[in-house]
Amino acid sequence: MFILQIILGAVLLSIGANFLTDGASAIAKRLKVSEYLIGATIVAVGTSTPELVVSVMSAINGQSDVSIGNVVGSNIFNIYAILGATALATPLLLTRENVRRDIPICLATSLFLCALALDGSLWGGEGNILSRLDGVMLLVGYGLFLWYMIRSGRNDSTPAPACDTSANAETDDKEPRIGVAIMKVALGLGGLVWGSDLFLDGSIDLAHRVGLSEAVIGIVLVAAGTSLPEFFTTFISALKGKTEIALGNILGSNIANILLILGTSATITPLRLGGITSLDMVVMLSAVVATLIAAFTFKRNKIDRIEGFVFFAIYVVYTIWLLNK
Repeated sequence: MFILQIILGAVLLSIGANFLTDGASAIAKRLKVSEYLIGATIVAVGTSTPELVVSVMSAINGQSDVSIGNVVGSNIFNIYAILGATALATPLLLTRENVRRDIPICLATSLFLCALALDGSLWGGEGNILSRLDGVMLLVGYGLFLWYMIRSGRNDSTPAPACDTSANAETDDKEPRIGVAIMKVALGLGGLVWGSDLFLDGSIDLAHRVGLSEAVIGIVLVAAGTSLPEFFTTFISALKGKTEIALGNILGSNIANILLILGTSATITPLRLGGITSLDMVVMLSAVVATLIAAFTFKRNKIDRIEGFVFFAIYVVYTIWLLNK
């Protein structure tokens, strides 16, 4: 049964990612906004649904360390594992807006979380905790992020081969209508969420049968499992040449995880860091910094295969450290 779950889950994830990528691209063209904007908002929030469910339910049940750990772990996995694996398959082109605006916003968001969550260590407060006020501040921050992205989205420049206006008009005419595109996005998200659930359940069952420890299952499978929608969407988008959607999905998901998901969770109940250490937060920060550095090393404005290998290797080392600490 678990083998069937894994296979069916992988198929649904693949189909869902294809539908989501095509639908998101069509919406961007029809609305005449950048694909990055759609990737960082609609796609990012949609693929972050598993993290939202896990974190909010953990907050309601009083498991605040799980709620925060899920977000921190997912943000590390998104960049080091997903971007790393994707760049190994196909280099990811970075636009001027990615370097000057999008990555810095993601870094500022991560720093903001560290300042709020590590207040006890940094400022001598009553403990490392995200209060309800912090949660409201995070939610306001996400509202400001959406406002800014929508306001600036029409001015984004996406690198593309030069072509004449008539060819562009013909291409736009071939795109599905906005209603069909939205339906494809909805079906794609449904397939991703359902597929990730089946794939994760089957993988955990298989892990138990082969005798893997609960630590391995919790740290590796569950943390990575909630990021399966991001992985399939990013990977397939990149293979289709939709790197703006791929990058928007990862950076937007990391921002949504912090501002929207932790904001919602902390508003429900104050969150203590628990087993999440300062080093875990530093690794999360380092992932965003590494992405920014990658824009200026080797092939400029591109995350190439060498950098993809380094990213993925860092995640493997971090995971091994987690399992042995």
